[in-house]
Amino acid sequence: MAGDTISFARGAPSADILPHEQVREAASRALASDWETALSYGVGIGHPGLCRWVAERHGHLDADQVMITNGSLEAGAMLFGHLLGPGDRVVVEQPTYDRTLLLLQQLGVELVPVRLEADGLDVGQLEAALSEGPVKLAHVIANAHNPAGCTLSTEKRHRLVELAAEHDFWIFEDDPYRELPFEGEPLQTMLSLDEGGKVVHASSFSKTVSPGVRVGYLAGPAEEIGKLAKKANETYISPNMLAESIVLELCRSGELDRNIEFVKGELKARCDALVAALREQLPEAEFVVPDGGYFLWLDLAEGTDTPALLAEAKSEGVSFVAGPDFMIEGGGNSLRLSFAPVPADRAAEGVSRIAGALERMRSGSPA
Repeated sequence: MAGDTISFARGAPSADILPHEQVREAASRALASDWETALSYGVGIGHPGLCRWVAERHGHLDADQVMITNGSLEAGAMLFGHLLGPGDRVVVEQPTYDRTLLLLQQLGVELVPVRLEADGLDVGQLEAALSEGPVKLAHVIANAHNPAGCTLSTEKRHRLVELAAEHDFWIFEDDPYRELPFEGEPLQTMLSLDEGGKVVHASSFSKTVSPGVRVGYLAGPAEEIGKLAKKANETYISPNMLAESIVLELCRSGELDRNIEFVKGELKARCDALVAALREQLPEAEFVVPDGGYFLWLDLAEGTDTPALLAEAKSEGVSFVAGPDFMIEGGGNSLRLSFAPVPADRAAEGVSRIAGALERMRSGSPA
């Protein structure tokens, strides 16, 4: 069974939906038309042309409000190091991205957990946290949440921006899945609503091109972006100019938008297949049906031990990530399933293996 593992664990698409031909052709064009920039040192902001393209994509930004980074995770790490210090109170969603928790814990901040609802962050609980003392930053994954799958409502976006201005805290709008709603257009960003200069937005081409390109960006108040770009230049001179030149060629040629439409269709099919399999084979499971992105968060019956379930499931050739990895505390009856790497025709078999492992664990039967 081990050689036939179905992995719902990693937040990365299967190789069959990566745009290898488009990237190869874009690389050839970039090296024909932009080779001097692509093969040289740049500056801290990254590729100026890609900064301009991102600014235009957002529709309301100037290029000096954008810097390109080696993926959005690096962008977040840079921002945290710039804005935060030991003891600062930082709001984190529960659950939230496990690497965000790791980065913040390494800085020695005080984590303030705020639960998620079906439409995103519980604003009432955030307001209660603000009444207990100053908050320096709130980390918010606005669209197709990793790991929860939910999307922050428009009403809540407006309220969070209002609260940031009123209570003088930063919002880090962590948004790598913004371009991947299954239906319709992306919701308005909190950055676009921000008149007080309290929102810094991050996104990535990892989900719209491929994880391997390692190209992301930060966008926000020009003064803060300038400080971060200076720090980047002092740290590593410039991000990966060759990768950025290739991504820019994909953007300008229209291949990025064509790939986004293709990927959204594939992801929706995979999500739909997973949801159908869960409803049929794990009827006890409670979850929010994602409207985009890669992930679905599953709550099983109280008392379920998902770390133990994971060990049992691996023996049956299926994997996922247990809930406690995404929580400050708790999450023992929860788990995250990534549907991005599992083709639609494999979802039912994967869920069947999880359901079988759960039944055996509860009955005490050996695998």
